[in-house]
Amino acid sequence: MTKFMKDVWKNKAWLLMVLPGTIWLLIFSYLPMFGLVIAFKDFKVSPGGFIQSLINSEWVGLSNFEFLFSSGDAFRITRNTVVYNIVFIILGLIFAVTIAIALSQLANQKLRKVYQTGMLFPHFLSWVIVSYFVFSFLSYDKGMVNSILGAFGVDPVSWYNEPKYWPFILVFINIWKGVGYGSIVYLAAIVGIDKTYYEAATIDGASKWQQIKNITIPLIVPLMIILTIMAIGGIFRADFGLFYQIPKNSAILYPVTDVIDTYIYKGLMNMGNIGMSTAAGLYQSIVGFILIMATNFAVKKIDPEYGLF
Repeated sequence: MTKFMKDVWKNKAWLLMVLPGTIWLLIFSYLPMFGLVIAFKDFKVSPGGFIQSLINSEWVGLSNFEFLFSSGDAFRITRNTVVYNIVFIILGLIFAVTIAIALSQLANQKLRKVYQTGMLFPHFLSWVIVSYFVFSFLSYDKGMVNSILGAFGVDPVSWYNEPKYWPFILVFINIWKGVGYGSIVYLAAIVGIDKTYYEAATIDGASKWQQIKNITIPLIVPLMIILTIMAIGGIFRADFGLFYQIPKNSAILYPVTDVIDTYIYKGLMNMGNIGMSTAAGLYQSIVGFILIMATNFAVKKIDPEYGLF
């Protein structure tokens, strides 16, 4: 214990820096885990508060989990969630790395900051605001896209009633909103690369593309792998705002816009089944944990240095 206290005192400055984040994590991530028992109960609100309600609620075992698997919509919402996330991960990685490399090649520092700010700005917009931006483009009567189509003699499209267009729209909006933040992360890694590598390559006559291919990309591969592993862990979780706000909750678009998160929300709002919603959230978390472990195991088998842990 004495050695432990000495280590704590020696690293007190670093521990104080991480203390606020640790407290936040304990309160909002670990403490709520006690509520997972709701997934196995028919939760009913009763006098006496949450704890008393939890005690009084009937234990139903795995009955709440039947909601996702017995429903005829289970395959559709699971397919949408997984496929969209796979596309988001792949395209997000490609665009983020490409933009980060392009920014790193800009010699004008002021221009680089302008581009960074412009690309990062969408990340801070709420999905509600973005949904109105999208509506201003896709509105049937006054949307900008239909106005442009009309100028070329093309009939207007009722975008919110045509499911076939929405996989492309949702992918585009997600990339537009998130690629700026992702590129900043990779740009920070690129800026941290030792400049002597590039100087040696320049002396050897390497072109810019050869420097990128043989120095930049290999040195940021570990970061790419770590972020991809973490993204795969959330492959069963969808961005609720993207899939609920952007399509304006149009029922005709459900075949291509309904994911597990929106399906749970609508089920909770319509039926008020708290136990079912908790079970679905637990299901998503367990699958995410398994995916992270499996992906990390596979990566370590290929190259132990690239593992997350």
